[in-house]
Amino acid sequence: EVQFVESGGGLVQAGGSLRLSCVVSGGVVNDYAIGWFRQVVGKEHEGVACISSSDGRTYYADSVKGRFTISSDNAKNTVYLQMNGLKPEDTAVYYCAPCPAGYGDSDNWGQGTQVTVSS
Repeated sequence: EVQFVESGGGLVQAGGSLRLSCVVSGGVVNDYAIGWFRQVVGKEHEGVACISSSDGRTYYADSVKGRFTISSDNAKNTVYLQMNGLKPEDTAVYYCAPCPAGYGDSDNWGQGTQVTVSS
């Protein structure tokens, strides 16, 4: 069973940067399209970015285009999300999961990593 372990979140001021990491276990990064999602309390998971490691194609939500960059390191079985120009509205718990569908309302989401952007 493939599992995702997220890390790299933290508290940052508006305009700052963070890099999130997602280590994939039980599977090979190259076999999946893997994405970053985020969730604010009381709302559904929102797709942020997605990468197909086999061919390098990427997708970004309009709200993060030009600020976030998704990448993968197949040798490390890891997917990254470089977040620049952070805004308070980027505050959320960030998760990685197969994209574009994610895990919906299931309990399969990982523990996530908290990103807090202060104004």
